[in-house]
Parts: sequence; structure tokens; C-alpha cells
Amino acid sequence: MAVKLTNDDLKLAANTIRGLAMDGVQAAKSGHPGMPMGMADVAAVLWLKYLKHSPADADWADRDRFVLSGGHGSMLLYSLLHLAGYDLPLDELKQFRQWGSRTPGHPESGHTHGVETTTGPLGQGCANAVGMALAERMLAGRFNVADATPVDHYTYAFCGDGDMMEGISHEAFSLAGHLGLNKLIVFYDFNEITIEGKTELAYSEDVKKRFQGYNWNVIDIDAHDFDQIEKAIRRARREKTRPTIVISRSHIGYGSPNKQDTASAHGEPLGEDEVAATKQALGMPAELFHVPDAAAEMFADRARSMKRKMNKWKRDFRAYAEANPEQAAAWDVFMQDRIPENIEEALPVFEPGTAVATRSSAGKVLNSLAAVIPQLVGGSADLAPSTKTWLDGSGAVAAGSFEGRNLHFGVREHAMASMMNGMALHGGLRVYGATFFVFADYCRPSIRLAALMGLPVVYVFTHDSYNVGEDGPTHQPIEHLASLRCIPNVTVIRPADPTESGAAWVAALKNNTGPTVLALTRQNLKVIDRTVYPAANNLEKGAYTLWQSGEGTPDVIVMASGSEVEISLAAAQQLGDGVNVRVVSMPTMELFEAQDATYRESVLPAACTKRLAVEAGVSMCWHKYVGTDGRTIALDRFGASAPNTKLAEEFGYTVQNVLEVLRTMVG
Repeated sequence: MAVKLTNDDLKLAANTIRGLAMDGVQAAKSGHPGMPMGMADVAAVLWLKYLKHSPADADWADRDRFVLSGGHGSMLLYSLLHLAGYDLPLDELKQFRQWGSRTPGHPESGHTHGVETTTGPLGQGCANAVGMALAERMLAGRFNVADATPVDHYTYAFCGDGDMMEGISHEAFSLAGHLGLNKLIVFYDFNEITIEGKTELAYSEDVKKRFQGYNWNVIDIDAHDFDQIEKAIRRARREKTRPTIVISRSHIGYGSPNKQDTASAHGEPLGEDEVAATKQALGMPAELFHVPDAAAEMFADRARSMKRKMNKWKRDFRAYAEANPEQAAAWDVFMQDRIPENIEEALPVFEPGTAVATRSSAGKVLNSLAAVIPQLVGGSADLAPSTKTWLDGSGAVAAGSFEGRNLHFGVREHAMASMMNGMALHGGLRVYGATFFVFADYCRPSIRLAALMGLPVVYVFTHDSYNVGEDGPTHQPIEHLASLRCIPNVTVIRPADPTESGAAWVAALKNNTGPTVLALTRQNLKVIDRTVYPAANNLEKGAYTLWQSGEGTPDVIVMASGSEVEISLAAAQQLGDGVNVRVVSMPTMELFEAQDATYRESVLPAACTKRLAVEAGVSMCWHKYVGTDGRTIALDRFGASAPNTKLAEEFGYTVQNVLEVLRTMVG
């Protein structure tokens, strides 16, 4: 419930935010003061009267989520977090953008207390917010009952002209409108200024009509009129079937006598003289980083009120748990993302001698694991029949019906990947998303941010090589394995057979510190007989010896991932002539690098310098394993349109070619 504050109170709070933002940017001699100054009035109303949160427990499950999509305006968020009572002392604001501070140039989740998501690349926060709002509705559909609603909160987002121009916001907001995510409220900072000048240089769309076309509730206000701001929030919260956008017509650098409504206010410090002039114009003291006692008390009073609200929620939840013990037990599983310790027991068994595409075997694995992991949900970018990622027996999420586990993202790879991040950040769900591997290019910005935030999302990328065949080079991923392997904290797994695909899913679900990529085949691969060869659970170590013709240090090692393991094993077994050859399956370089030196040496002994790497992709990343005496069979060119068997012959991915290269290497 809103507390009683006058417009003068709100003005004082907003000007305090402006002062902190100006001073922080000026002290750093770097940053973006304009947006924090322009949106301070909206922020003051929202944070002091409506945003449900508590610094006493920043992880309170039923808190409202606040997303600052235009992360360049981070001093707005840092000022709010400091004033609201989060663990962000004033000294940290004074160290804005400095080494070791908790106030980096763009907000980082997990780095600064109270920051919900890492934002900076424009549009990402928009899609994150949609994901958070979707997670709220899905959890409400699972846990709310007639007389108790443990999940009942809003997602608020601030976004600007740059966010609106980025394509990802179109994708995400379109889907939000389709799903009717009514608890999503977006404030559009409509100041018509970007770095190069007026937005009219490149942007003239009618945003109101755009969002009406998306099936959004559209409200248009003066962002500096407190009464209009409050009425807009109340109206948005009453909306039951649509998300809301509040077009907030603001002045960038509000209050600055000489730089308001200019491009320089966007991304440059105002300058000491202009800061002083602005404070004088706003009726503020000249003191740096000044927080009036009255402003501090307003935020402190709000924090006390929200702590009481949070404690009441916790009491109510205890009563809910007593009345609904099964749902309470499920709540713990969802919120703690519990994965069964014996998860391997749920894996299906694939019979040796059969041949199955790893996209199909992974789909069977996914369904088996979903039966014991109720919080596992996901979908694809309109490709479930091809990626095999549909959860059988579970419904689809749709407007007004959020109890299902299958998500229809539509042809929206950008939005899918970023929404996955938002859902993971919200908590309570383990999320996967699927598309063809070549379209990982559309997901890459979100994959990078998931890695930066350490989010345990899973990307199921199928059609993993030139074996896509007739669709041609536009659909044949070549550089994609290497491009994702080079992102820190991303685990890329390319299983060699159906059994390894099961182990790959287990490894992905056990990875709680970052995203996992599963690269899966379209074509069938033979099931390796695990009674003859080592078990696939060695996949968790990244690489392992699959087969060796002799004892001790081998004369030559052939390493491969995915579909190339099969042809490498066949070639090695035909080598003969007394050559001691070892075949190493290396489904994931990242997990191999995480092993100790002793294990890595046991798989790739330094004494064996003759090494061959075989993979249907660019040679990059393999050179550190093959060394100066080694070779690669790789595809450092784009593919072609032809049957995949013909492409294998032309590109050298045949048993005969691998055999010939090995013979050349051993003399």
C-alpha cells in the first residue's frame, strides 16, 4: 500500500537521486548522468510508494523485480539502492567506475547487493524483464491456491530510446503481449536523445501504436509530474490481461541549465561548473554526495514498512505450507533447484548396434529427466519437432494458462535466450531453450551475459555441422563450436553417441555456475557398446580414453568430438602394423581443462606428440592439444549444399581419410 508522501517529499527524494548521480559521474569523470536525472521523478514514486522489496532480504521470493535495461544509467540504480538501505555505502558511490568498487559502469548481478540483472547491451534488460514476468506467472500457476497467493509480484523495467531501437526488445515485447503478462510494467524513458543527437536522426516510429499492436496497455505521461506518475502506476497495476508500457516523456539531464535535452548530457559528465549550477537551479546544497536527513528518513521508513510486509509474507507462507504440505515440499524443490543425487538412474539405455541422432536421443533423455525434475521447463524458437525438445505429457504455456512446461518462443532466438536469463534470475525454474546450432549467432549476446552472471541455463543446439546437408552453408555451423568455446564460463558439450548425450544432459544439470551448450546431430550415430569401451560417465571429465590398441604411452593419439568419434575409432582400429594408437573422445574442452594435471596427462601424455584432432568445424581451439607435431582434420571453410554423405567425402570426414592421415603421421 502506498505511504503518504507529498509531492514536495517526492521532489526532495528525486533531487537527492539527481545529486548523487551527478556527483558520482563527475567524480569518475566518466559515465551517463542524463538518464538518472531524467527518470529520477518516476523512480522516486516507484521506489518510495509501490516497489515491494526489502534490503533485509534481497532474495525474498515474492519481491517485485526492478530492471534497469539502460544500464549506462547505473548511477540511478546505485543511488536508489544506497538510499533504500541495501549494502551499498556512500563510499561505494564515490568510487563509481573504479577498480574494486561495487559500482561498476553498468550494473552487475551478484556483484552489487540488490541488482537483479547484469545490463548494458541495450534491449537485454527488456527481454530479461519479460522472462522474469513469465517466471512469476508460471510459478503462480503452480503454487497459488484459492485462499493463498505466495507468488504475487510485479516486474518493473526502465528502458529508453536505445532499447526500443534494438531488435531484441521487439521480439520480447511482442511475446509478452501475446502471453498477456499483465504483471509486467515498463517505463519508457522517452527523451528523444541518443549519443549522436536527436533520435529523429534514425528513429521516428509511433511507439504508442507499436505497443497497441503488441496487445499492451499504453499510458502516456509527463515523467516530471508526480500525480501523473502515480496515476499511471495505479492504472498499470489494475490491468488484468495485458502488460503495460508507461510512455514517460522526460527531459534528459533534467534540471541542468545548459545541458538539459542535449546529447552531451547522455554520456558525459556535466562538468563541475554545470553540476554546481544544476544544484543551485534545483534548490540543492552544493555539498558533494549530499543526502538530506528528510530524504534518508523517507527511504528508511519505506524499508521498515517493507520489512514488515516481508515478515507477514513469511508468516503467511508458514500457514500455507501447513495447509498445503505437498505444494510446500515442491516449493523447496523449485526454489532451491534441487537435482536428484541419483539422477543418472533416470537415464534411458540405448542398445549397442542401433543408430540414433543425438538430437533424438537427447530428446528422450530430456523427457526421462523431466519426470524427476519438476522445475525443468523450456521450449524452442519454433523448432520443437526438429530439436526434439518437447516435454511429452506436459502442456504448453499460453495466455491465461501458465501451468504447462513447454514454451512456444516463436521465431525469436534473441528474445528466447535473454528471456531464459530473466527466468533463471527470477529463480524457481531450471530453463532450457532450443534452436538450430547455426542460429546460436542470434543467441550469443545473451549467452555471454549468462556466462558473466553464472546462470545455469541450457542451450540445446541441434543440426550441429555440415551434416545438415542440402540446406547448404547458411544452415551449416562451422565456426560456432569455437566461437562459443572462447566465451569464459560457457561449457560446450558435443556428445559422440546417444549414451554420451545422456551424460551430457546430466553434466548440464549439475552445472550450477554457468550456462551449458549441447551441440547435437541431425544424422544418426551408432551407439557405442559400453561393455567393450569405457563408460560415458567419463564425459564429466571432459575427455577420456575411449580405446587403445596397446598398453602404455601411445605412438599416436586421435582426438574427436561428436560425430567424428565414430569415424576416428573405426580408422584407428584399422591402422594395425603394430602401431599403438589411442582414441580420445573429447566432448567438452571446458570440463577437461577443469581436471587436475595428473588426469589430463593420463589422457594426453606429453610424451606422445603425434596427435590428430578430428572435428566438423574450424580448427581453432584444437591447436593447443595437437601441438607442433600434430594435425587436424577440420573445416576452415564454409559448407555447401549437397547430401551429407557427399559432403563427408569432399571434406575428408571419412574413415578412409582419417586412416590415411594417421598412416602419414606414424610413417
